[in-house]
Amino acid sequence: MTPWTVDRGCPASCAADPDPRVPLGELARRYAALTYALTRAVARGDRLAVPPILRAEARAVLGALGVRLEVAGGEGLSVSGGAGCTGGAGGGEGVGGAGGVGGPGTLVVANHISWLDVIALLAVEPVRVLAKREVGQWPVIGALARRAGTRFIDRDGSPRELPGVVGELAEVLRGGVSVLVFPQATTWCSVSGGRFRRAAFQAAADAGAPVRPVTVEYRQGGVPSTAAAFLGAEDFTTSLRRVASARDLGVRVVAYAPLWGADRRELAAAARRAVLGAEVLTSAPESGPRRAV
Repeated sequence: MTPWTVDRGCPASCAADPDPRVPLGELARRYAALTYALTRAVARGDRLAVPPILRAEARAVLGALGVRLEVAGGEGLSVSGGAGCTGGAGGGEGVGGAGGVGGPGTLVVANHISWLDVIALLAVEPVRVLAKREVGQWPVIGALARRAGTRFIDRDGSPRELPGVVGELAEVLRGGVSVLVFPQATTWCSVSGGRFRRAAFQAAADAGAPVRPVTVEYRQGGVPSTAAAFLGAEDFTTSLRRVASARDLGVRVVAYAPLWGADRRELAAAARRAVLGAEVLTSAPESGPRRAV
């Protein structure tokens, strides 16, 4: 097993059809609203990377699909304000990136269920995203991701490339820019699936950056749902139709107290414990003071 080895994740069969569904008329309306939202985002050009604009467009996509957003554990993902995804201070409302003026950005780590995860997290706070190279090749979505400042990596690349990727990520964090990564490296139908790969945590340790564990979970009608899951070899169109067809689908984003540390193994283990803990929470955790692992 190499540092690039990725778990297979769940098969496409784990993604359940939504129940209940919206009527065909409502489905058509949602597709039209989504087309309008994406067309407007494309028209933004390079301005899409401006944090307030990116956040508004992400929320517009969720709204077009009829997906409710719930945020717990704080209003943002980064630790204590500062630089946003553009790397400059004062990036806009709700945008944080550094642990203080001139401080490092935050490594935001979340479980991975769907392509919708990124949109939901950007709707909370626009941070830079580290994504697999295949996403950059998707029609429309790939172009939007590039304009939003997404950094693409080849997860099937040579292990010799890994130190360079870690070094680049650490440099971005040192520059005060917050970055979102999915350490599971592939998607699972529930929060609990998959191990956390450690490379990104090494970058946080090298940069002296805080790690913010975040849980993303989906519910339909108030109960856990796999309707939004994007799994295995499933095509994007099938997944999109399942999301757009779902009545009363919601996404809940839970941000936990930040972690600091110099050992990537301990950071990865602590982050995974925090993320998995969401499955047994009965109330939202409060943002706590700086916590070491």
